[in-house]
Amino acid sequence: MTDCKGKSSWPELVGSTGDAAAAKIEKENPLVDAIVLLDGTPTTKDFRCNRVWVWVDSHGVVLRPPKIG
Repeated sequence: MTDCKGKSSWPELVGSTGDAAAAKIEKENPLVDAIVLLDGTPTTKDFRCNRVWVWVDSHGVVLRPPKIG
């Protein structure tokens, strides 16, 4: 789908805390910045190989698999 380098999706992080997920993502792919956001927060729609949105609920728990975008 894309020409992004390194690991691009982290389905195993669903259910973990956003901060722990962000740390693991950045460790496994140092080319990206993991950004923790509350579900429903508005974001830009542009695709970037160096960004991973980590969507969390009001308790800080990851809701869906983080992926590059």
